[in-house]
Amino acid sequence: MTKIFISCALPYANGPCHLGHLRSTYIPADIYARYNRMAGNEVLMVCATDEHGTPIAVRADQEGKEPIEIAKRYHDMIARDIESCDISLDNFARTSDELHYKISQDFFLYLYNKGLIYEEAIQQLYCENCGKFLPDRYVEGICPVCGSEARGDHCESCGRALEPTELLEPHCLTCGHTPVIRDSTQYFFKLSHFQDQLEEYISTNEYLPPNVRNYAENWLKEGLEDWIMTRDMKWGIPVPLEGAEGKVIYVWGEAFIGYISSAAAWSRRTGIPWEDYWNDGHIVHFIGKDIIYHHSLFWPAMLLGHDCKLPDDIFAGEFLSLEGRKMSTSKNWVVWVEDFVKDFDSDLLRYYLTINAPLNKDTDFSWDDFGRRINDELADVIGNFLHRTFTFTKKFFDGKVPEYKDPSEEDLEFEKAIKELPDTVGELISTMKFREGLVEIVKTAKKGNKYFNDQEPWKAVKEDMQKASNCLYLSNQLCKALAILLKPYIPNKADAICDIINIPKDNAWDDSKEFLEVGHEINKAKPLFKKIEDKVIQAQKEKLYANLEESETGKDNKSDKKDNKDKKGKTDKNNKSKKDNEGEKMDLISIDEFAKVEIKIGKIVECEKIEKSNKLLKTQIDIGDKTIQVIAGLGKRYAPEDLLGKKVPVVTNLKPAKLMGELSEGMIMATESAAILTPDDCEIGELLM
Repeated sequence: MTKIFISCALPYANGPCHLGHLRSTYIPADIYARYNRMAGNEVLMVCATDEHGTPIAVRADQEGKEPIEIAKRYHDMIARDIESCDISLDNFARTSDELHYKISQDFFLYLYNKGLIYEEAIQQLYCENCGKFLPDRYVEGICPVCGSEARGDHCESCGRALEPTELLEPHCLTCGHTPVIRDSTQYFFKLSHFQDQLEEYISTNEYLPPNVRNYAENWLKEGLEDWIMTRDMKWGIPVPLEGAEGKVIYVWGEAFIGYISSAAAWSRRTGIPWEDYWNDGHIVHFIGKDIIYHHSLFWPAMLLGHDCKLPDDIFAGEFLSLEGRKMSTSKNWVVWVEDFVKDFDSDLLRYYLTINAPLNKDTDFSWDDFGRRINDELADVIGNFLHRTFTFTKKFFDGKVPEYKDPSEEDLEFEKAIKELPDTVGELISTMKFREGLVEIVKTAKKGNKYFNDQEPWKAVKEDMQKASNCLYLSNQLCKALAILLKPYIPNKADAICDIINIPKDNAWDDSKEFLEVGHEINKAKPLFKKIEDKVIQAQKEKLYANLEESETGKDNKSDKKDNKDKKGKTDKNNKSKKDNEGEKMDLISIDEFAKVEIKIGKIVECEKIEKSNKLLKTQIDIGDKTIQVIAGLGKRYAPEDLLGKKVPVVTNLKPAKLMGELSEGMIMATESAAILTPDDCEIGELLM
């Protein structure tokens, strides 16, 4: 028996849950937790809502409310969403809880007293009209990389992470005035101090999946920089030091600790020490891939500084798109959990999001594919096998498991498949291969249907009763196995199968290996998986596109509708542009407009970092007939030496612009994660069609 500490990434309390949250984090964590409980391991699974940071403070300002009111509203929404999908958390807390404040401040003080947190004056934007320093989300301006409107921390158009001081034409989100740059004393964590230890942790940890290891190693290659741990604002956990009034711990400096404070709250309630699970058990963090480097580098460094055991496994689910497009809450291109469970059983969602693709790959939610898989797999394969078995057992054997003797080769082969299934699925789940485990269950149910068809019990009862008896005996054994093995995946339907087959619902995993006794009585069959009609799927698609069209007219997004509250009116042009940007239209261009864009293959012949920026690189690119200078926001992903000699696609007919005082005469084409598109087989200077 093993103790297992499972944490789910903390959902941010500024909106409800959508399907992407479930797919990347909560459903896989729940599958793993449920399996391990059934396998006899002691599991503690915790989570909390992440309730600090500037987005919540900004929303509170917009609505004329206190930040805690916003956080409470969304905590309650998120809790309902998670509960509606049967995520079996042992504790779901809040980072605004008093216990979390105390543990976070104690953690900060411990690091400070060890000399791992120090003070340093940095330049920040200051609004003279508001009389305050502006955290990143309180500033908007022009992205220095692509020229689009951007926030102080991120550009949605090109995906670049930004610092507020990098923005061109910045303005205060509250009042619209142009801020000035001033020195501000902040507290930094010595992340660079742990470079060697983190390199060893990442390279030697056998549990880390490749996507986590690769992300972390790319960051480590560039060398870790010390990490700012504080912000100038009111909403957050106060820095527990004299002279630090008005400063709070950066949300990423305390959100991780929500795993510990939630576990501590569970301990207070149960009297069981959570430390036994952390110190003596196997620690697993389930997260989305967008926060890999936080959990693989920042958090382990904080734990090393606190002399704590490091996580054993960090499992990061990749992204979920919707109908072939990136999800966007601002454009309402999203399916909210609350809406889904109004129309469908949550088990259908759990099934589809698991079977659709391995978690280490990006995948797409398609309403058509959802309907097809539910109908073809759950209804036609699993549901059909269960219903036929129960119906024929009731009809021909008075609802009792018949005797089994003189088995044929077909019987023995099917019996072997049933007996092997629990170990196969268990091994796959225990190694985080959740989709593969579910695929094995479906494959065995398909074998069951073929076996049932080949044995033809409806004929055999008239011609060879023992053949029919053996068929229904083994078919009922697979039904029992399915009732237990499906529990981590679709718990409600698994319980319904248990009810029909007349076995307890709280089975251990190995109970699936024990066959039902001859004469065991089953209950009357009930339809378990109804097919979804085409018109139902079509209605969902129409609703989705209608929501998108509505958002394109500039109306409030779904998060705001759920509150049934109007946003506080904005009083100046700059704030109005913020609202327009949040609900901006999907700008479509004609083929003639696109034809104006000139994209050539270039070769990077020089590359260097730009001083005072950890993201921007100055490159000289040979495009065949000349060499141009391009400023690119690739510094977080690539070191300058990595790019020398690299062929890249470049937009060469952009109007030149100055970024950080440097002239940029084009733009390197890259993905949102700053991964360069690499046309290695093209000729330098070649035009792209």
